[in-house]
Amino acid sequence: MKGTVYLVGAGPGAADLLTLRAARLLGEADIVFHDALVSKEILSLAAKGRLVPVGKRSGRRSTAQHFINKQLLDAAVRHRIVVRLKGGDPMLFGRAHEEIAFLKKHRIAVEIVPGVTAALAASAELQVSLTRRGVARSVTFVTPRVGKGERPSTWIEAVTAADTAAIYMGAGEAETIAAALIAAGKPRATPVVIIADASLAQVNVRAGTLGELAKLALELSGAPALILLGEVYAEAAALQALARKASQAA
Repeated sequence: MKGTVYLVGAGPGAADLLTLRAARLLGEADIVFHDALVSKEILSLAAKGRLVPVGKRSGRRSTAQHFINKQLLDAAVRHRIVVRLKGGDPMLFGRAHEEIAFLKKHRIAVEIVPGVTAALAASAELQVSLTRRGVARSVTFVTPRVGKGERPSTWIEAVTAADTAAIYMGAGEAETIAAALIAAGKPRATPVVIIADASLAQVNVRAGTLGELAKLALELSGAPALILLGEVYAEAAALQALARKASQAA
């Protein structure tokens, strides 16, 4: 008898942002394959399941996707409830399609449990809506990352066309991202916010303009972060600019 593989969203970090279904499945799981950035508090909910780290981190040695697929298949043959715990939401930049397709090919039942994605957690943290009447009626979620052998990304066109943009997995390439967007016609004065650890006590926020993006990212000391860009962040950028001036004056 084969088990079911549940692709579960771990959300942005805070354990109390998990869905009730996610928390229940973690408690019932026989084995949990989890991303690198899932908090210990969330992992502790897997009271009886074996924890298997399969995280991917930029610039670091990580588990190959084909190996993760095979591990999920093998686990589903031996266990009733297999959880693949992914940061944020499984269906957004989580390579869920590859795992779903592989498992279905081998006739393994798959279910998806949504999670709170980073852009929504950041919006809640900042208390700034991604959309605003008369200012922002379109939103895009992009990543500049392109895997080996993949076709070129159209993220630049998507960002320049949208009123508000959330750029995932881009903090380490902040200088390149800013240069590309400015070259494509995005004004240097476009407000930006870069935020790490949204929803957690150690949340870290930097706000400014697109022209300052590289400097703002450096202030986060390499922490994984989300870049938000658009006129809806003008007030946040202005407030942080005033705070920096006051700090320098003191």
